Parts: sequence; C-alpha cells; structure tokens
Amino acid sequence: MQNWITEYVSAQKAALDSISPAAVTELVEMIGQALREDRQIFVFGNGGSAANASHFATDLGKGSSDKVGRRFRVLSLNDNVSWMTALGNDYSYDDVFVKQLMNYARPGDVALTMSVSGSSPNVVKAIEWAKANGLRTIALVGGKRGKLAGIAEKVLVINSEHYGRSEDAHMAVCHLICYAFMESRKL
Repeated sequence: MQNWITEYVSAQKAALDSISPAAVTELVEMIGQALREDRQIFVFGNGGSAANASHFATDLGKGSSDKVGRRFRVLSLNDNVSWMTALGNDYSYDDVFVKQLMNYARPGDVALTMSVSGSSPNVVKAIEWAKANGLRTIALVGGKRGKLAGIAEKVLVINSEHYGRSEDAHMAVCHLICYAFMESRKL
C-alpha cells in the first residue's frame, strides 16, 4: 500500500508540474477582463468536474470578490438540479448546459468547462454554442484533450489521463486563478 501511495503522489506531482504558468496567466487575464467589463462567467462540468465547477464559482464569487472589492458575476451551471433534470428529461442530457447558456449568456461573457476526457457531449455542445454566439471559451482538459481542445479559445491540458489526478490538477488551476485575485498585488 505504501508503494502504491508513493507512486500515486509522484504521478500527482507530475500532473501538477504539467500546469503551464503562461496558460494560467492567460486565464487570469481573461477572468480579470470579464470582471472589469462586468461580464458573466459560466462554469460547468460533469461528476468530479461539476464539483470543481461549484467550488470554483464559490471561491471566485466570494473569496476573490471580497479581496478585489468588486463582485465576480460567476454561476455554476451544474448547481440547479431541478433545471438540469428538466432539461435532461424534456430534451436530452446533451442539452443541460447549452440550454441554460441560451437563457443567460451574452456575447463577451465567459464559458469555462472542465472535462478530463475533453469529449463529454454536453460540455462540447455548450462550448460550441458559446463560441458561435460570441462568448469567450475556456476548457480545462486531461491528457486525451478530446474535442474541446480543438474548439475552445483557451485550452489548458493536464498531462494525465487519470481522472482523479486530472480533476485535482484542474482544481489547482481554479485555485491559482482565484488566489491570483486574492493575493497578487499586480492585478
């Protein structure tokens, strides 16, 4: 067991080491622009990525907003269970994010998704719609990259196909973004 834990931690460190500081800087700048322009930021994902999206929305909406003295307009699209289940039931699960964007999103807003596979149909469909309708798009993906890598304006790849390690690294990226606003004196 100890060897397995040591190997897991080593692989997690490698996943974290694959985070590009330049790419994170670009994401911070995009999120900062959304704040300055009073744009909406939509975040979403499935499973562990949905939990990360909720966590990111909380940290950005509360912690980062408190520190910068302006409010980030951030919404996790996977947090309204009744709306998601109505959309999934009445249309299809592929529509649970895109139909919400159709209600809320405006050109210039930001759509950020997390997907280890990069190919989940519901997040791909939402990012395709967002791009076609003038939103800025961000995808945090795993080592497979998937369809999102060819669609989103900004793509940050974690060099691992392991779901747990990729999701942990995605959350690290989300924390980097939030804490850039909470702790950086250059913003």
